[in-house]
Amino acid sequence: MIRRSLLAPIGLALCPMLLSSAFAHADAYGDSRNERTATPIKHVIVLIGENRSFDNVYGTYEPRPGQFISNLRSKGIVRENGALGPRAGLAAQAALNTIPSQYFINQPASNKSPYATLPAPNTSYLPAIGVTLPQITQDPGDSLPPFDPATFSLAQLHTVSPSLPLDALRFLTTGGTGQTICSVSATQTWPIYPPEGCNETDMRVANFLSLSNSVFPLAGAKLPYDSYTGDMVHRFYHMWQQSDCSMENATRDNPSGCLNDLLPYVGIAREDGSGGNAMGFYNVERGDAPILKRLADEYTMSDNYHQPVMGGTFVQHMMLGTGDVMWWQPYVNAAGVTVSQPPASVVVDPTPKSATSIGFTKDKAWTACDDSAPWAATVNSYLHTLPWHPDQAPISCEPGKFFQINNARPGFKANGQVDDAGITSGSLVPPSGIRTIGDALNEKKISWAYYGGGYNAAVRLANGSTDPIDELIGTGGDYYCDICNPFQYATSIMGNPTQRQAHIKDATDFFDALESGKLPAVAYVKPDSFDDGHPATSKLDLFEALVERIHRELKERPELFEETAFFVAFDEDGGYWDSGTFVPLDFFGDGPRVPFVVVSPHARGGKISHSYTDHASVLKFIERNWRLSPLTARSRDNLPNPKAGRNPYIPTNLPALGDLFDMFNFAD
Repeated sequence: MIRRSLLAPIGLALCPMLLSSAFAHADAYGDSRNERTATPIKHVIVLIGENRSFDNVYGTYEPRPGQFISNLRSKGIVRENGALGPRAGLAAQAALNTIPSQYFINQPASNKSPYATLPAPNTSYLPAIGVTLPQITQDPGDSLPPFDPATFSLAQLHTVSPSLPLDALRFLTTGGTGQTICSVSATQTWPIYPPEGCNETDMRVANFLSLSNSVFPLAGAKLPYDSYTGDMVHRFYHMWQQSDCSMENATRDNPSGCLNDLLPYVGIAREDGSGGNAMGFYNVERGDAPILKRLADEYTMSDNYHQPVMGGTFVQHMMLGTGDVMWWQPYVNAAGVTVSQPPASVVVDPTPKSATSIGFTKDKAWTACDDSAPWAATVNSYLHTLPWHPDQAPISCEPGKFFQINNARPGFKANGQVDDAGITSGSLVPPSGIRTIGDALNEKKISWAYYGGGYNAAVRLANGSTDPIDELIGTGGDYYCDICNPFQYATSIMGNPTQRQAHIKDATDFFDALESGKLPAVAYVKPDSFDDGHPATSKLDLFEALVERIHRELKERPELFEETAFFVAFDEDGGYWDSGTFVPLDFFGDGPRVPFVVVSPHARGGKISHSYTDHASVLKFIERNWRLSPLTARSRDNLPNPKAGRNPYIPTNLPALGDLFDMFNFAD
């Protein structure tokens, strides 16, 4: 019942979005056929999943004849069956002998010891069994999937997540660890209250106590593909540490010199309960991720698409919407006081907090990135050694500016009101004047919208609702993901009632728009937390079910499909290890590779693109297709397209980013 209000909007949006074969927009949207484009593409749909590295999904993928790929299998790290290959040592991980007293992004070999066996993977608080309807009623805030099949009928599951095909609803009831059941607290005990997951070794993984120091398959007799698996750290300064970068380690094929050999260690040393989770991968050649494999076989995939910023959710979506990062902008509060910079309490200090813990002194959301902060100076010192000069990038670290690096919710409530107290305290982000792709599309009268599940409930809560369902959905950004919506931070969109009403939508609005022929030219679609594929709170097969349903609905409407580019993207790697090389473009990133597939009749054949790309490449595609200029002088969409050399993965003209056009064939 609680989840019904949360998930119903997404079901109405994602699945029936293509039920109509009418393409002419109403006046509010313009007419797609009159929107002059450089290609046959009149509609771009960007579906954004969560927290998977490229190798986590496609590590064993075997490409179509005539194509080649960079992954675990091609590099000899693993074999087709998932067993370790002759070059498994390329993925070896290490622990530090001594924790440095200052922040670091590189450690000498003398202070590192390879693991004898990989640290055991951890359940990271995953529920052992499904939550029941009575338990959800008792304590919705601590209720997590899976759902108890004995107390949920098929109809109720469909109400919980109507976006899923009927034959996929069973995935909402499966995948618990089957291990120890813990209680929410000493007073809120199971079975009256929801089962709380325990922080313990994940014994479902085959050979969990004797894993070789390398990657391992997410498989075991009690660990089928349809299982919830543990999460791990993926925050900005932590990810720099995990990457272990130094120009001293640079090679022609790895010009950034990032060894990526401290992924489990950083999590373990900060006591986050992740163990060796970072090294897990699925085997698409043995039945895992079958839908994502089939799309790669049939359409075009990139094996060189990167998360654009080190770290987690917000910064990736910000880059997707603006080509930039968020900085604190002066805010005049209700008392007339100008808050010119974030309070010290929300500014990061990543100095290790003790000689025995790598955990940060203050693991917060904001940072200076000039040399006034010693940890930023550490990063800048490394960037200064790189020959393509990322320390001189347009996204610059200006003195006195503070940049958001970890998740912080927008100061705009869902109804457009400003949370003055939250901004003043530093817990929320001041209204932003950063230019978005929405602003650029508006100026050319090109239709667009951002659709997020649960948005309407968040609006009701902001308007004063005391309904516990609205409180569950609308607070914390857990279900309606406000930190995933770059436009909710923007004054030009959220601060303007007309713009907000036209462009910020609940997922349910997809159904109405598509049924009446109002599919916008550009649509950003963010699934809810149950279906987005995020480790621990979702599963990859749930995200795949959404992908497949959208794909099927597109193919059933050939005329619409012919003029649509459906981008299947993931926001970031979630802390999973990846064998690919990434190159820093500025202080903030790039970061590791993530899966990216283009589904379109103009992208058939199982091609694999090696052009260097990240989320700003989606901006570049939209801008080139609709003949728009780069958003600002500092946004990453100004970077030139890559020029391939001997190594197709490393542009000869760094810094460079592709515009995705090479993933299509418009010759016909």
